[in-house]
Amino acid sequence: MTTTGLINIVRKFARDIDQLRWNTPSHVYNPLVYAWSAHREYLQRYGAVRGRVLLLGMNPGPWGMAQTGVPFGDVAMVRDWFHIASRLREPLPPQHPRYPILGMACHRNEGSGSRVWRWAQARVGTPEAFFERFFVWNYCPLLFLKDGRNLIPERLDKAEADALMALCDSALAAVVHVLKPSVVVGIGRYAQQRATAVLGADADVRYLLHPSPANPAANRNWPALAEQVLGPWLPPAP
Repeated sequence: MTTTGLINIVRKFARDIDQLRWNTPSHVYNPLVYAWSAHREYLQRYGAVRGRVLLLGMNPGPWGMAQTGVPFGDVAMVRDWFHIASRLREPLPPQHPRYPILGMACHRNEGSGSRVWRWAQARVGTPEAFFERFFVWNYCPLLFLKDGRNLIPERLDKAEADALMALCDSALAAVVHVLKPSVVVGIGRYAQQRATAVLGADADVRYLLHPSPANPAANRNWPALAEQVLGPWLPPAP
């Protein structure tokens, strides 16, 4: 029932958020629609266990979930570690020429996703071992582009951001209700802040530095930071 509940939440979320209208971004991609088959497979495989650590990301990267439908979904890791093959559903949204939606044919590396999943692979071995302890979810499922660059949700204008947060907050609350996580870890300050806003100041919400290669602190030794924050829920180091 947990997996069915998650799938129902996400399908409604995908429909509702697809109805929003945008002025700030030039292009908006919703992989919960066009890459739904892969996201559904992700939920079916790894969404059933309650009481884990919920790792909360912000929104898709252009070469990650926007291509594969999997959170932090670097194509090589989704293909070779998860063994999930994203099948794109037509029609695709209007695309920026710098950021085509190619699915598993994309040869670009998603730095954040590669860093997260390669650490997980090295640390616990298999996706099944990782997802016994953790589940990864993005607060917002949409990729925003403006002026040929990735636009983070907090850069939207207030009316757009408010409408977006209302739906994302509701979906996060529903996911937490179904999964009943032992703790929520925001990957980045934005995710941490939204989790605290949704769950309340008394909720156990923690912070993990975002693994983006654009972040010098993450480039120094992000795996050590992940070990420090997530260590209580990890198996003994090999």
